[in-house]
Amino acid sequence: MTTVDIEEIQSTRSEKLLAVVLMVFLLIGTVWTYVKVDDYAREAIHDPPPPSATDQAARDRLLRARQHYSRAGGEKRRALETLNVRREQYRTALDAGKSAGDLERRYRSAQAAYDAAVREQQRALVEVTAAKPAAAEVSRKQSERFEAVHRKRELLAFGVRLTFILVLLVLGFWLLARLRRRAPRYLPLASALLGTAALMAVVFAGDYVTDYIDPLDLGPLVLSLFGIAATVAAFVALQRYLARRIPVRRVRKGECPFCGFPVRGSGPHCENCGREVVAACASCEKPRRVGSPRCATCGNV
Repeated sequence: MTTVDIEEIQSTRSEKLLAVVLMVFLLIGTVWTYVKVDDYAREAIHDPPPPSATDQAARDRLLRARQHYSRAGGEKRRALETLNVRREQYRTALDAGKSAGDLERRYRSAQAAYDAAVREQQRALVEVTAAKPAAAEVSRKQSERFEAVHRKRELLAFGVRLTFILVLLVLGFWLLARLRRRAPRYLPLASALLGTAALMAVVFAGDYVTDYIDPLDLGPLVLSLFGIAATVAAFVALQRYLARRIPVRRVRKGECPFCGFPVRGSGPHCENCGREVVAACASCEKPRRVGSPRCATCGNV
C-alpha cells in the first residue's frame, strides 16, 4: 500500500464543510461540559454545616431583641398619636372655658402611656446592643466558612476546566500526528478537534483572566501580549514544519534541497552551493538523492 505524501493532499470543499459542522457539534458538547463543571464542583464540595446550637441561640437572641425593638417602636408611635389627640382635646376644652376634668385625666393617662412606651423602646435598644456582638461574630464565622467553600469550588472548577482543555489540546495534536502518518485524508477531523480546543482555550483564558485583570484597563495590553506570543509560537512551528518539508519538495522538483538551485548534471554536488546532493544510502550504501523520503534502490527511509 502506497502512502500519499501530505503535500499532495488537497481537501475538498465538502470535507472542509463537514469539518466545520463537526467543529460546531464539538463546541456544543464542550461548552455544555465547561458550564456543567460548576454543578460538579457544587456537588463535590458541600455547603458548610449550619451554626451550632450556641451560635444559633446568639442569632435568635438578636432576632428577638430586634422584634422587641420593632414592637416597642410601633407602640411608641401609637402612644404619641393618642397623646397628641388627647392634648388637643384638653387644650380645646380649656380655651373654650369648659370643664375638662375628664379630658385632663385622659391626657395624663396618654402621657404616662407614651413615657412607658419610650422606656420600653430604650430597653429593647439595650437588648439589641447587647446581642449584636455575639450574633455578628457568628455571622462572621459563617461567612468565612461559605467563602472558604466558594474558594474551594472555584479552585476545583478551575482545575477540572484546565485539565479538560489540556486533554482536548493533547488529543487534538495526537490525532493530527497519527492521521498525518496513517490516514491523511482524515486530517480535517483532527483540525476540527484542534480548532475546538483552541476556541475553548480562549474562552477559558477570558473567563479567568478577567477575574484578576480589568478588561477596560489592561484588556488591549493583555490581548496584544497574547497575540504576540501566539503569533511567535505559530511562526516557530511553521519554520520547523517548513524545515522538514521544503527539502522534500525541492528534491521532487529536481532542485538542490539546500538552496533550491536546479540540479542539471549528474555530479554529486550542487552547482550553486557546492553541497552534496547525492550521498550513500545509510541502509544499502547505494547513491541516493539527499532529502528524498526513501531510497530509490532499497526503499528504506
